[in-house]
Amino acid sequence: MTSLSEIQYNILHALIETAAEGYLVTDEKGTIIFSNSQIESLFGYTKKEVIGQNIDVLLPKEYRNKHKEHRKEFNQNPKKRNMGANIDLWALKKDQTKFRVQVSLNHYHSQGKMFILALVSDITERVEAAIKINILNQELEEKVEHRTKELDKALEAIKESQLLYSAIARNFPKGTINVFDTDLNYIFVEGQELFRYGVTSKMLVGTNYLERLAPEIRPQIEKNLKKVFKGKSISFEVEHKKNYYLLNAVPLADSNGRIKQILVVEKNVTQEKKSEEEIKKMLEKEIQLNELKSRFVSMASHEFRTPLSTILSSTTLIEKYDENGEHEKKKKHLYRIRSSVNNLTGILNDFLSLDKIEEGKVTCTPSEFDLISICKELKEEMQALAKQNQVINCSFQTETIVVYLDKQLLKNIMINLISNAIKYSPENSTIHIKIAMGNNLTIHVTDSGIGIPESEQKHLFERFFRAKNSTNIQGTGLGLHIVKKYAEMMNGTVTFNSKENEGTTFTVTLPININSYAN
Repeated sequence: MTSLSEIQYNILHALIETAAEGYLVTDEKGTIIFSNSQIESLFGYTKKEVIGQNIDVLLPKEYRNKHKEHRKEFNQNPKKRNMGANIDLWALKKDQTKFRVQVSLNHYHSQGKMFILALVSDITERVEAAIKINILNQELEEKVEHRTKELDKALEAIKESQLLYSAIARNFPKGTINVFDTDLNYIFVEGQELFRYGVTSKMLVGTNYLERLAPEIRPQIEKNLKKVFKGKSISFEVEHKKNYYLLNAVPLADSNGRIKQILVVEKNVTQEKKSEEEIKKMLEKEIQLNELKSRFVSMASHEFRTPLSTILSSTTLIEKYDENGEHEKKKKHLYRIRSSVNNLTGILNDFLSLDKIEEGKVTCTPSEFDLISICKELKEEMQALAKQNQVINCSFQTETIVVYLDKQLLKNIMINLISNAIKYSPENSTIHIKIAMGNNLTIHVTDSGIGIPESEQKHLFERFFRAKNSTNIQGTGLGLHIVKKYAEMMNGTVTFNSKENEGTTFTVTLPININSYAN
């Protein structure tokens, strides 16, 4: 019958040889007496080449003297260095290539001598990624994820003490090493994650693993681990208490091939998951930005070309009409120039407004004012821009409506909505503005224009969106997006009701007093 000590010995031996990290053991003088297979991968030396060498052979020459001082200090006052006390070092491969490593140290005594245990991880990619993030101001970085390799089989026992392997297991970073029986009771458990939970291996051995987990994840974990008892190695992730864990599980067969125990390596990968999500968000923002840039270039080149061409041709014709004394035709083209300039001004204002909103430079500064007076002023200003025989009609419940809002934001909202009504309505039409006050302030702007196709209405407030039936009418596709943003800054909403070829009504709902709303 296999003893518990032998089981632990075999388990820990398998862990060392299949671990993603390199393991070294030296004596007090720095002579290497043990290394695992990962050391060969990290440094390029075979076990035969590295055993018996001084640890300095794995260090660049310029660091060796300093390392000797550190080793002397450690020998005089040996202390276990856990997660927060890891040391960053430069290491040297057999081919003389330098690379960055992270080293966790521990020590143990055997036969009256002290031995130093070092856990070595290659952190070159991590350091390079961090440098790149700093240089590129947190731009996208390559996702780096280290996963524990599957533990497929048990290897032959090595001639090291049980104390050495226990020290390695206790020092397992950001996770735990577990052995469970068929009922998923703990037989063995060690690792740094135990410190985070404030428990010890003695407290857990003999207890049930599933009972420590949240009820909602127990079925998933039990189902997966039962597969391991059937001889299958498995790797999967779970979320537990706002942390993410990667579980690698392999069966442990006895000398008769029966699987009565399984080995589960549990690693906390919360930080890696957060980094992955951040990279995804940054990538999505980058894609959106590139799309917006493309749409902006396309729209701007079209919208600026038309009014500029109009101004150029009208200027040429005015010179001709001046010579012939045709004043009515001259007035017509002066109107075209003024209209084109107004269009250009509107386009530039939209761009500037959007830029300020995106940069957080637009703030809500409320004051008390009479909305009816503002509306009457806007009616006169906008009537001058109306098409032939277009009429702007205003309807108020009372002669004065005093509100406490941001005057400029509200004016910009109304100018934009009235301007759209003029632009998308035909000549000889009426634009209705209705202002009502109840629990909230309600502003309706109604036109009898081209309307908005029903299939496109869900996109109306998106940046640069223009309906398919408006492509021959100048516009940036930014106005309604800005209107919505301004309304939201005053705790308001913008809704609409539209039918293609019949017209549209926009409704802006705002608090009468923004301070009362906030309270």
